[in-house]
Amino acid sequence: MAIVKLNDRGVRNVSEFGSVVGGSMIFIKKLTASSSDDLSFVDGTSDVVLDDTYKEYVFTLNNMHAETSGNNPKMTASTNTGSSYGVTATTTDFRVTHNEAGTATSLTYRTATDLAQSSDPVHIFGGTGTGIENDECCVGIIHLFNPSSTTFVKHFIARTHGYSDDDRAYSNFSAGYFNTTSAIDAIQFANADDAIDAGDICLYGIK
Repeated sequence: MAIVKLNDRGVRNVSEFGSVVGGSMIFIKKLTASSSDDLSFVDGTSDVVLDDTYKEYVFTLNNMHAETSGNNPKMTASTNTGSSYGVTATTTDFRVTHNEAGTATSLTYRTATDLAQSSDPVHIFGGTGTGIENDECCVGIIHLFNPSSTTFVKHFIARTHGYSDDDRAYSNFSAGYFNTTSAIDAIQFANADDAIDAGDICLYGIK
């Protein structure tokens, strides 16, 4: 098959393009926290779809606020529709910070929060301060790829951002994989030691 090369002149002279089919983001479920122990998305429960309907799923976190200091949302997975959580994972985690005064910045790989074949919850944000002021919160987007595969491990990418009482912007970059070839059919978000005071998480399928 010949390779067709287009330059500026060639593109300018094109009068018609064939149709281009784009993907779409399909809303599935929204869960809202109110002093909640966790927010759990379980396939087949309360209209949640987390199966082979889509090859990619996206979670959006909006204004997640902890009840006490030092607690941040973490993520765990299940292969038995939520009967148990803690699928083994390996992850990377680094963070960027900048204070409001413009006098302190950092770029840090976080060895204390990455995982190496661990069943502990996956760290997706770090930055809540010691005071838990009312305006402290974090937001983010998490991509989960092909969770229903029974051949491959399950990759994910998390990008979160937040503010704490030390007047800093915290940007967290986490990624990794759940090391299982079983289908993942439930994802749970919870804080380490207390409830999620407020915020919501939405689940979308990518078509």
